[in-house]
Amino acid sequence: MSWKGYLWDRKIMIAFYLGCIGIASVLFLLDKLRYAEQADPGLLYYFIELALLLLIVGLAIDYLRQRAYYKQLTEALQKPASLNDLTLVKSGISVEQKAVQQLLEAQHSAYMTELNKYRRQQEQHNHFVMQWVHHMKTPVSVIDLLAQEGREPPLSGEKQAELLTSLREETDRLTRGLEMMLHTARLDKFELDLHPRQLQLHEVARTVINGHKRQCIRYSIYPKIEGEAAAESDEKWLTFVLNQLVNNAIKYAKRKPGDKKLTIRIVKQDNTVRLSVEDEGIGIEPQDLPRIFDPFFTGENGRAVEESTGMGLYLAKQVCGRMGHELSMESRAGEGTTATVSFYPDGIHRFG
Repeated sequence: MSWKGYLWDRKIMIAFYLGCIGIASVLFLLDKLRYAEQADPGLLYYFIELALLLLIVGLAIDYLRQRAYYKQLTEALQKPASLNDLTLVKSGISVEQKAVQQLLEAQHSAYMTELNKYRRQQEQHNHFVMQWVHHMKTPVSVIDLLAQEGREPPLSGEKQAELLTSLREETDRLTRGLEMMLHTARLDKFELDLHPRQLQLHEVARTVINGHKRQCIRYSIYPKIEGEAAAESDEKWLTFVLNQLVNNAIKYAKRKPGDKKLTIRIVKQDNTVRLSVEDEGIGIEPQDLPRIFDPFFTGENGRAVEESTGMGLYLAKQVCGRMGHELSMESRAGEGTTATVSFYPDGIHRFG
């Protein structure tokens, strides 16, 4: 800020100061008219000169005190817009300037926090998209190979049935991948896509099991539903969560030979309803259990399964949290895993 700008900014204060000098001068002149023989005109000139000198010295000292602040402010304004420009102004002198600095620093900190949050979300989204594309290439390649195999006659009835079963399995994988991508995109506007109502949980569970029956038959997994209860939730999002849990249960149970059970147990205790998905798969290693809800974490067992993206449980946890439900996991390595969704009274009305 130049001298001219500094003085213009303090024009009201200077005007009041000069006004006070003028009033004092008028009072002196009136006093001179009354006591002409006692009044000394030189005293008036001395007073005016001294008052103006004090005004100039005071303004000069105040300007020099704040010159570093004005210099930093000018440099910040002259530089190209940058996220860190606000933090360059640090030499405030007055209480007002310091308060503005604190406000700018607080706003800058809040802005950077929000920006980093969106950057992490964008990086996470990009990572998920690249990983999703990579995993979707596998079923597309398999379908192409199966199609080529199907064009080579002759095909026996048994061979044709096996081919069709493999095709269905790969298309199911594609469908599940597309659904996960779709729900991931909708998660940012979750509150606009939420339609809560009272649901019969056993009916929702039955629908989910029916959607996986071909896989259950193929891998000798015998599902059953125990118990009945109602809870308030969103049917579409709850179906998505249960699909992730059942799909995980099948994915990690199919690697074990022999018959396996898949149990969906619904229990109501007091005002809380719990829905558990219990499998007899390979379980989760103890060291991996605390991180299973982290995005892109696959763990020891996940790395051995080619279709594992590390996003299913993360998304299920996010959805449950936003609906006011709680998702927890218990597992015994080599024995099986139990995933439990807890429905609390009025939980969906205070999601966040």
